[in-house]
Amino acid sequence: MNVGILGIGVYLPIERMTAEDIAEKASLPIEVVKTKMGIIEKRVAGQDDHTVQMAIRAARNAINHANIDGKEIDVIIYFGEEHKEYPLWTAGIKIQEEIGATNAWAFDIQLRCGTAILAMKLAKSLMHSDENIRTVLLAGGYRNHDLIDYRNERTRFMFNLGAGGGALILKRDSSENLIYEADIMTDGSFSEDVIVPVGGTRQPLTAEHIMMGLYRLDVTDPQGMKTRLEQRSLDNFIKVIRNSLTKSGFHEKELAYIGMLHMKRSAHDFVLRTFHLKEENSIYLSNYGHIGQIDQILSLQLALNEKRIQDGDVLTLVSAGIGYAWGAITIQWGKQRGRRDDSL
Repeated sequence: MNVGILGIGVYLPIERMTAEDIAEKASLPIEVVKTKMGIIEKRVAGQDDHTVQMAIRAARNAINHANIDGKEIDVIIYFGEEHKEYPLWTAGIKIQEEIGATNAWAFDIQLRCGTAILAMKLAKSLMHSDENIRTVLLAGGYRNHDLIDYRNERTRFMFNLGAGGGALILKRDSSENLIYEADIMTDGSFSEDVIVPVGGTRQPLTAEHIMMGLYRLDVTDPQGMKTRLEQRSLDNFIKVIRNSLTKSGFHEKELAYIGMLHMKRSAHDFVLRTFHLKEENSIYLSNYGHIGQIDQILSLQLALNEKRIQDGDVLTLVSAGIGYAWGAITIQWGKQRGRRDDSL
């Protein structure tokens, strides 16, 4: 049984924040923002760009691209952020209502910026386990830039956070754009390194917290996290890509495109060099910023628009999420062809 991508949808806000804006807010040299952080500009939410609303807009785009009716959807998985219109709210059910998916059931999942990869793996597993599930919508929104204090040097590596929505329509028994195997790793030693320290049960939100600006992302041990993460992060990026390819039956020499999250340019280039790929075999999201779990879908959409992906190409989408989680999933675009030739 094959599962393929039938439709792709992306929504990007009109509002932008430039490298110059970030440099001014953070009192940083402009070259640090542009060169080290890799940001020319990023998309930020406008007045009506709420998290789930952006997911709904992306979902409608994906449905139109797939040329299906909402009533054909069997399951909806919301993979966007928990920072959304309301707390304690199942976003997938709201999406179901807005797109007219009256025959579907819906739920939410969360693995921070790694959630899109998890959603694809989970959707495929659901279709394998239940023959009544034939069409699945994955949709998510992200605007965690709301939670950034540009005066807080501890969160400098998150100054690239932006906003947007992404969606995929997955179809059972497809003959093209096939999704193969995922590989996901988590490391709990980072689980409390990046948090919003107030607003939960440990520190219920108060008026004083709001006045002090504490309802923002913070890093509890920045130097310790940096030291531990540098030892593992890039190695784990490479590991999940290789594991995903191997489990999917492809050789890494067949890899034609990597859809990566926005991160430091040096790290992005290192991943490409490791797999003997060139700049055109990926897209560096310097004009968009890091839109969380939407990055991989945005990268895929941009690559298709720019014709960087051809029929038969093997591509891998790769993510990393605070917590820490790394994930990759392999796709063969276009019509299915043979898998790995071990003589390569």
